[in-house]
Amino acid sequence: MSGFPMLSATEITSDLLLLRKAHDTDRDGLIELQTDPQVRVYLGGPRARSDVEQYFDAVGTANTTNKPGTYVIADNATDRLIGTLMLNRRSADRPGHVTEDGEELELSYLLRRSAWGAGLAFEAAAAALRAAAEELPDQPVLVVTQTANERSLRLVTRLGFQRVSTFEEHDAQQTLGVASLHSFNA
Repeated sequence: MSGFPMLSATEITSDLLLLRKAHDTDRDGLIELQTDPQVRVYLGGPRARSDVEQYFDAVGTANTTNKPGTYVIADNATDRLIGTLMLNRRSADRPGHVTEDGEELELSYLLRRSAWGAGLAFEAAAAALRAAAEELPDQPVLVVTQTANERSLRLVTRLGFQRVSTFEEHDAQQTLGVASLHSFNA
């Protein structure tokens, strides 16, 4: 994976949002994202709070976004965590690829319920994809979402991804969307 270029920006701003690295003060919000049954309904269900707390105790909250392309989504005005976003590489050993070698860029995001329905996932994803398009060579970008997650599928389409296939993973049908990275140039 180290041979593939990654997004190097540590902060990305948009009108309403700041994509940034995690702070220790984000701990409660990050735990909420992992333990909320509604937020994780299409992601295998909520994780046990004690397991999530042990993970943050072991790793450290601020270290959870150390990898390039991994961000907390925060409100620009308050700096309050509203979600997470990752633009990283989809492992070649997982299903859902459009190139023979795999390791394509993959966009994923998770928002607190209080941030749903306000267009913030779109704004965060568009900002990250624009930043990546300015920095990285053109390449396919993937989005994988459970086919039953109609809200996420609408967002994928609104962002400009084309649905190309479905496959089984995590005991559910997944939809694979793809877009050219440079289609997000501002």
